[in-house]
Amino acid sequence: MEVQNKATSIRLFSLKTRQMRAFHMSWFAFFLCFFAWFGIAPLMAVVREELGLTKEQIGNTIIASVAITILARLLIGWLCDRIGPRLCYTFLLVAGSIPVMAIGLAESYTSFLLFRLGIGVIGASFVITQYHTSVMFAANCVGTANATSAGWGNLGGGVTQMAMPLVFAAFIYMGFSDAASWRLSMVAAGGVCAITGLAYFLFTTDLPNGNFKALRASGELVSTAKSKGSFWLAARDSRVWALFLIYAACFGIELTINNIAAIYYMDRFDLGLKTAGLVAGLFGLMNIFARTLGGYISDKFVEKGGLRGRVRWLFYALAAEGVALMFFSQMSVIALAIPAMIVFSLFVQMSEGATYAIVPFINKKALGSVAGIVGAGGNMGAVCAGFLMRAESISYQQALLFLGIGVFSCAFFTYLVRFSPETEAAAAKEVDVAIGDRRAAMKERAPLRDLIPGLRYIRPMDALRVYLGIALVIKGVYFIMNMAELERTLGTDLGQGQNLIAWSVVFAHVVGGASLALGFVTRVAAGANGLILAGAVVMTFIGATADPGSLLGANVDFQFSALVFFSLVLFVWRGSGPLSLDHLLRTEAEKGSGMLQVEVARSTPVAATN
Repeated sequence: MEVQNKATSIRLFSLKTRQMRAFHMSWFAFFLCFFAWFGIAPLMAVVREELGLTKEQIGNTIIASVAITILARLLIGWLCDRIGPRLCYTFLLVAGSIPVMAIGLAESYTSFLLFRLGIGVIGASFVITQYHTSVMFAANCVGTANATSAGWGNLGGGVTQMAMPLVFAAFIYMGFSDAASWRLSMVAAGGVCAITGLAYFLFTTDLPNGNFKALRASGELVSTAKSKGSFWLAARDSRVWALFLIYAACFGIELTINNIAAIYYMDRFDLGLKTAGLVAGLFGLMNIFARTLGGYISDKFVEKGGLRGRVRWLFYALAAEGVALMFFSQMSVIALAIPAMIVFSLFVQMSEGATYAIVPFINKKALGSVAGIVGAGGNMGAVCAGFLMRAESISYQQALLFLGIGVFSCAFFTYLVRFSPETEAAAAKEVDVAIGDRRAAMKERAPLRDLIPGLRYIRPMDALRVYLGIALVIKGVYFIMNMAELERTLGTDLGQGQNLIAWSVVFAHVVGGASLALGFVTRVAAGANGLILAGAVVMTFIGATADPGSLLGANVDFQFSALVFFSLVLFVWRGSGPLSLDHLLRTEAEKGSGMLQVEVARSTPVAATN
């Protein structure tokens, strides 16, 4: 299926075009699906105690939650080719919200297992997200678009690890029992999914030119009858199954970690429920930028090495993921385990972004089916890993080591993903046309290497921003390791609000600090940490009132907190410099600012081939 009027740039802060509305709605819908899909994972310690679940039974529920998604993704990929992503997402969100809310009715292992099986269906939302961004963005930026929409969606797996314990605590605070609170938490997650399904129907279109039904009626798109057989067209391609196995080795591992991370940290490092959930959430939070980075690097490799360049980058990322997982499995000290997990998470998600940067070029006549089969591979990997995790004779640490070896081995399947000279030439031409259109719209040559002067002339404020970001991340990790100390500092008069504030401090330091170091949404990251530091300044000031002279002398905490707060205010005021992701995104947006008028002026109809 060849689609005209694709966007040649990602205007991240715009909702004016159909392409960007589809982009933002697709990642947000996937985020909520991921949130609901793994919403029960951080509460499993409570569920385990109430329902009396064994390790084997917990493993079975993990397998059930991802196994059904294999079939669901295959079906959804086929449906996308036939009825379009808009109707697919609406149906999936509304129907999928039912088992999410109904899991609150579980009273035994059997009923809990069945509901987790039903919830797994919403995991097919990933295929729709990738399909929708693939048909909305041109070859020069489709890797970045696919990776960003999927990565921000996957972020739900990290956020749910942090947020669901807070939602649970909120219901406890309102007077509900533990048993009622975890059930009500899942009802809340399901309700939001249903509402988003209706919004998806109202605010998106299937293609840049309109919806499948209208375009088929006008003859601009092939009829449903002529599009039959797309699934078997994809299934006969050996490259699709190679990517199936590759995606099993990256997304399958991410699903597994999302399911077991909280319990792993509780059992191995003796952390409490909320602290373990917070640490586990850091794994998923890397999706803020990591998967985008994988797709972006793939888009850069294609400019130099063509489609072979995309495949070569996928090999590098997947091999590094396997090595990082092996190292993480051997960490026995939490101060080393957390950084090792973050590095491992970085390569997991970059591998995912690199995989789906290749998917749109495998077979355009069966894009949905290819995306569905490859996506199902991720769940197949999670199922296989789940069987390993449920074995009573193997510890989680040993299982992770074995998985690391398996992931490294899977990297060599990239050698099976090859393209004909004709396909390489067509892809190269498509990239050149897309880049040419973007540059023509600006009426000047503005290559991406404009960012390089920022590397040569680093401003002092750039260096300060990077230092502050790294220091805040380290401080956040320290708070995680000493959560009890942080809570004592906040006092006991805040009730459940103490937990919320403590988690906000850690979240702002770790995630906001990482964003600040990278220069990503710099003003937001600096502002969030500025609020935290303002509170620290006030608290240290109050603590020094007994000895006013200490403010200028012995009270180092006050002086340091005030200095960091003032620095953060400067970054809120001035933003980031050229050595930042913000500058990169702004440059991309400026390059593509003239494309909207050009695209509107075009009148070429959608040309779809069977």
